[in-house]
Amino acid sequence: MGERWSFMILRAAFNGLHHFEEFQTELGIARNILANRLARLVDHGIMERAALPEDRRKIAYSLTDKGYALLPTMIALRQWGERWETCVPAFPTLVDARDRRPIREVAVLAHDGRVLGKHDLIWALPGDVARDPDEAQAAE
Repeated sequence: MGERWSFMILRAAFNGLHHFEEFQTELGIARNILANRLARLVDHGIMERAALPEDRRKIAYSLTDKGYALLPTMIALRQWGERWETCVPAFPTLVDARDRRPIREVAVLAHDGRVLGKHDLIWALPGDVARDPDEAQAAE
């Protein structure tokens, strides 16, 4: 994940790319580096590769559930860049498929859904973490 091209490949996969040639054309990455990064993403269970049924010589790469779990991180990084680096919204805009409205800013939420700011957070050791009242009652 810490490698520049891995991040770019993941972003392209989230944007709907599946084939080696698509990644290579879109990113302008050298074929050997792309092959290496795709292999690492597959080895780490972030992407999977499968031969296409209509042409077994063609391979499609797709995100696994583990890979899709990175979506909030990818969105948060994009939103951070729009706010602090480019100062303009990127395009295309990520929208809700149901109503085509832009998504909200990624936020840290409390257990009850409240948005938390930097002054609302502290680190706690396991013994200092409050138990959910429902879980505590079920354990008794």
